[in-house]
Amino acid sequence: MSTSYPKKKIDDYFLSNLNESIEVKKNLYKQKGNFYKLFKIVEKCVERGNKIFFFGNGGSASDAQHLATELTVRYKFNRKAISAISLATDTSAITAISNDFGYKYLFSRQIYALGKKGDVAIGITTSGKSSNVINAFKVSRKLKIKTIGFLGGKKSKCENFCDAYINVPSNTTARIQECHITIGQILCGLIEEKYKNTENRI
Repeated sequence: MSTSYPKKKIDDYFLSNLNESIEVKKNLYKQKGNFYKLFKIVEKCVERGNKIFFFGNGGSASDAQHLATELTVRYKFNRKAISAISLATDTSAITAISNDFGYKYLFSRQIYALGKKGDVAIGITTSGKSSNVINAFKVSRKLKIKTIGFLGGKKSKCENFCDAYINVPSNTTARIQECHITIGQILCGLIEEKYKNTENRI
C-alpha cells in the first residue's frame, strides 16, 4: 500500500528542480553571440517576406507549434502577421509521410513542398540526433534555406548542418526544453518589437 510523500521530500524536489533550472538559464548568458547570429538570420527572412519553419519531435513539436503561432498571431502586440509554419501539426501529412516514406522524412518532405530560397528552418531537438531534423536541415541547405538549431548540451551531428545554433548547457531533457521555449519566445518578442507599429490586418 502506497504512502503519502512527506512534505520535506516534496519541498526538496521542488526547490532542487527550480535551482537547477535557474542555473542552466544563467549559463545561457554565454550564448548571447549565438543568439545574435540566429536573430539576424530570422530578421532578414522576415524583412524579405519569407517563411520560418519550426519543427521537432514530442515536446519539441509542441514548442514548434507554440512559436509559429506567436509569430502568425501575436506575442504581446497587435502588428502585421509574420509567416511561420509548424511542420509538426498537420496530421494528414505526418501520417502519410511516415507511412509512405518513413518517419525520418517527416520534415524534409514538407520543406521540399513548401520551402524556397530565403526561408529559415528552425529545428528543435534536445538530443541533436533526431534523423528527421537532420534530414530537414540537409534538404534546407540544398534549397538555400538558412538553418537554425535549438540544441542540447552535448555536441551533436546537427551542428554540422546549422548556419546558427544555441546549445543549452544541460544534459537534462526537461531543462533543455525549458530553455528552448525561453529562447524561442525571446526571439519572437524581439521580432515583434521591430514590427509592433505595422498595420494589423485581419
